[in-house]
Amino acid sequence: MNPTRRACLRASAALAAASSMPWLAGCAEFGPGDLPGSLAYRPKGVRGIALRDGVARTEIGSTIVTSLRDGSATMPLDESFVPGVPLAQVRQALDDAGLRGASITIPFTAFVVERRDRRMLLDAGNGRFGAPGSGLLLANLRDAGIDPASIHDVLITHFHGDHINGLRDADGKLAFPNATIHVPQPEWDWWMDDARMRASPAAMRGAFEATRRVFGSIAADVRRFAPGADALPGIASIPAYGHTPGHTGFGFEDGGHRFAYLGDVTNIAPLFLRHPDWAVRFDMDPEAARRTRRSLLDQAVAGNWVVAGFHWPGSAMGRVARRGSGYEFAPLVP
Repeated sequence: MNPTRRACLRASAALAAASSMPWLAGCAEFGPGDLPGSLAYRPKGVRGIALRDGVARTEIGSTIVTSLRDGSATMPLDESFVPGVPLAQVRQALDDAGLRGASITIPFTAFVVERRDRRMLLDAGNGRFGAPGSGLLLANLRDAGIDPASIHDVLITHFHGDHINGLRDADGKLAFPNATIHVPQPEWDWWMDDARMRASPAAMRGAFEATRRVFGSIAADVRRFAPGADALPGIASIPAYGHTPGHTGFGFEDGGHRFAYLGDVTNIAPLFLRHPDWAVRFDMDPEAARRTRRSLLDQAVAGNWVVAGFHWPGSAMGRVARRGSGYEFAPLVP
């Protein structure tokens, strides 16, 4: 990567800098790269293709992004799901979106980016440790014709279990044996701090233990990057703090189109896109999460990005538009 491009992608790790500088603004476009076999160079543009239930493929210039559903989790809807907002108001928002009922279902979707000569997985899903109905990523990978052993890199947004537990299979073996794992440095520093784990509330202890189970034996091989720098050549990292202390998105540009995977910047789209000042109970710093959400979604609308979210509906990848004081998501593949 040339120095001008690298300097343009470089951003401060601080949220304030991420808010004040449009991501990749003014940066030069990536040149086309060849992909192996059936993934050879395609005409520039954006096109979503439904392959089968749980699998969709989107062409962004010469880059292929495959959406892979990892299943979903259903839980009772109570006052704790959106702290500080009356349950009746939350129910009304769901009714307005056509999602009625006493429970709420949260989908999980990971993404494979095939770019130049590399195959990259964005987040690893639940594996065998998630709720009933989750843990479908490996099966959907194979349905998409992608061998887990062919993954070159796994990029992790944050260390909540539904994003990292899938790094190991049911026997504890690495699910992507040939992949290099890349994680945000501040996320690693927070969750791998033994003193913080000992001082944490009992309810959080399991999350700390999960990071050690997943990463402990491979800690020396895990690559840590500074959010705002390139996670890999041609793949920018996007500081997106608030949901967790080091939560980070990923993006690239191809054919004049910008793609951004925003991880858990929002949870259920009809709630937290339409009401971006609401915070889901999983947001560790709700105020920072709200600032991040507004900043990145405003940039996505202004730049007409192709955006993706781990908990979004359909193919979980599409466009965001303004809707009143909030936003609306339209998946490329419903």
